[in-house]
Amino acid sequence: MGKYLLRRLANYAVLLFVAVTFAYFLAATQLHPRQLFEMRNPPMDPNSIDNILYAANVNDKTPVLQRYVTWLGNVFGHWDWGTSPKGGSVNEEVSRRMWVSLRLMLPGWLLGVVLGVAIGAYTATKQYKVSDRVATAFTLFLIATPSFVLGTVVQILAIKFNKAVGSTVFYVSQEQTAGTTGFWNLLLDRAHHIILPTLVLTLLGLSSLSRLQRNLMLDSLGADYVRTARAKGLRRSKAVVKHALRTALIPTGTYIAFQVSGLFLGATYTERIFGYNGMGIYGVSTISGLDINGVVAVTAFGGVCYLVGATLADIFVAILDPRVRLS
Repeated sequence: MGKYLLRRLANYAVLLFVAVTFAYFLAATQLHPRQLFEMRNPPMDPNSIDNILYAANVNDKTPVLQRYVTWLGNVFGHWDWGTSPKGGSVNEEVSRRMWVSLRLMLPGWLLGVVLGVAIGAYTATKQYKVSDRVATAFTLFLIATPSFVLGTVVQILAIKFNKAVGSTVFYVSQEQTAGTTGFWNLLLDRAHHIILPTLVLTLLGLSSLSRLQRNLMLDSLGADYVRTARAKGLRRSKAVVKHALRTALIPTGTYIAFQVSGLFLGATYTERIFGYNGMGIYGVSTISGLDINGVVAVTAFGGVCYLVGATLADIFVAILDPRVRLS
C-alpha cells in the first residue's frame, strides 16, 4: 500500500510541476503588467516602471526563460513565490486567503457530502415513490439554478426576514463584525456570519452528489451479489448497507476526494456575494490585475489541492475495494 501511494504521489508531483511550468510561461507571455503603469495619469517615468517590474521579476524586457529560472530558484530555494507588480507579497496573500476559503467552504462541503449521500441512497431505495420524485424535482431545480442566483436569492430573503422581525437574525455580508474581540466572541460571531454561505454551499453540494449517489445506488441494488445476499436470507437493510451502499460509495468517494480543490478555489461567486476575500476572489483578481506571480501561485495551489484529492481518492478506493488492496 505504501509503495503504491508513493508511486502515485511521484506521478502526481511530476504532472504538477509540468502544469505549473506551463502556467508560468502562459501567464508570463499573455499578461503584461507594464500596462498597469503606462496607463496612469500623470504618466510615470519609464525607468521607474522598469525598476518596479524588475523588482517583481515580471519585466518583459527580460527573456521569459531567464525570468522562469529566477522564479524557480526563489521558489525552491527560499519558498518565495514572488510579489505582485504593485509590491504585495504573494506568499502573504495565499497564506491569509486560504484559511478564509477553508472557513467558508468546509461546513457547507461536509454537510453537502453527508446529506447528498444520504438523500441519494435513500431515494434509490424508494425509486419512483413520492419521496423519490420530490427529492428528484428539488435537486434538479438546484442543479439548474446558477450559484450566484441562489446566493443572491438567499441573501434577499434573509434581508426581508431581518426586516420582518426587526432584528439581525442573519448576516448577509462579511466574515465577521468589525471590532469583535476575544476568542469565543469572535468564534460565535463568525459562526453567525457563516450561516447563509453554508446554506448555499450545502444546497449546491448535495444537489449534484445526491443525483450521482442515487444512480450508483440503483446500479448496485440491481447487482447479482445483492440479490444473492437477499436470497440467502440477509435482511434487506443489511444487504443495502453492507453490499449495495459500500460498492456505490467507491466512485462517490473518488468524486468527493477530488472536490478538495473546490474547498479553496470553487466558491468565487459565493465569496463575492457574501463578502469573503478567499482564494477564489484572489484567483480572479490576479488575472484582472495582470499579476503573473499571483496567477502561477494560485495555479500551483490548485494543483496541490488536486494532488491531495487524488491521493485521498486512491486511499478511499483501496479501503472500500479489496481488489485494489490485493493488487
